[in-house]
Amino acid sequence: MSLLPVAQAQARLFALARRLPTVTVPVAHAVGRWLAQDIVALRDQPWADLSAMDGYAVRAAEYPGPWRVIGESAAGTAILPPLAPGEACRIFTGAPLPPGADAILIQENATREGDRLAANADPLPARRHIRAAASDFARDALLLKTGTRIGPAQIALAVLAGHGSLPVGGRPKVALLSTGNELVPPGMATPPGFLPSSNAPMLAAMLAGLPCDVIDLGIVPDDLDAMVTALKRAAEADIIVSTGGASVGDHDLVRPAFAKAGGSLDFWKIGMRPGKPLMAGRLGDSLFLGLPGNPVSAFVTGTLFLLPLVRHICGAADPLPPMGEALLASPLPATGERDDYLRAWRSPDGVVSVTSQDSAATAAMAMADCLILRPAGSPAAQPGERVAILPIP
Repeated sequence: MSLLPVAQAQARLFALARRLPTVTVPVAHAVGRWLAQDIVALRDQPWADLSAMDGYAVRAAEYPGPWRVIGESAAGTAILPPLAPGEACRIFTGAPLPPGADAILIQENATREGDRLAANADPLPARRHIRAAASDFARDALLLKTGTRIGPAQIALAVLAGHGSLPVGGRPKVALLSTGNELVPPGMATPPGFLPSSNAPMLAAMLAGLPCDVIDLGIVPDDLDAMVTALKRAAEADIIVSTGGASVGDHDLVRPAFAKAGGSLDFWKIGMRPGKPLMAGRLGDSLFLGLPGNPVSAFVTGTLFLLPLVRHICGAADPLPPMGEALLASPLPATGERDDYLRAWRSPDGVVSVTSQDSAATAAMAMADCLILRPAGSPAAQPGERVAILPIP
């Protein structure tokens, strides 16, 4: 089986996925989720011409007055009598203008004695210091598109538009399986020959910022029947993620176990480094993603495949991590036949590759805040050249 380019593998993974049914949730529970439908305004904002300052509502053509103050308008006022010629209305920020008024004389530019008002500053243009009705948005305007991620600003916009709940993508269940006879649970004693199981905690941390429910099904030994049982148990989840056992060694049993459990493999082996032995397919109604076992490879493939997959299932319009550019601050060697994803960190002088790019170098990985993408066949790069980078969670 030939190595699949990363972009093609991502596209095939998305094609395998089935987006979850739309649910409607209160706005307070919608933060961090993606809209499943367009959101239109149910009202005008502002609902009427409102004052942007404290002062007096007047007719600009009557500048500099005098006017007679005949009333007051504060936020929450709904109905006001119209101004007759020569009249003014005391007004506060956010309050509606009375009919007939077309400007706000701010209180700093006003002289008032009793109910008599006059201006003491420069001429007052019409519409000065007024927030026009529907100037933010009008009823029926499209405000937020399907696939938009909901943050604090989107919540404020939706609520001001008249919405108390929002249609969003479903919340998938993600089951994590760690495979390997050498693994022990986190915090347990680690005799010679054993290794703390770090992948599931790491992946759970990566998924923590997404609207999904993570189920850690623990460690599965390198035993075919045990793996088949674990996979069938995990099939209640929307996404099954295994780490380890995805290569071609005698103890790499995930692929045969997946087949024996009734899974259908879509692709295996990606043209990337690290992360080549990644596999994907379906097991019943579940989507299966088999990640490499070492933490660095699991982290990189998790960034490029698992997190985008969850975003896609949740309804994101742009599920892939954003690609950017940065100046290179240290030299890089030429690449081989696979795309290189180099762990790096951004310094004041540019992006710097971490000291070790070995797929087992977790200490170096913890220093990184981005990945440098070096396409297959790239020549050596020197400081000052621009390189593609992806942020990492």
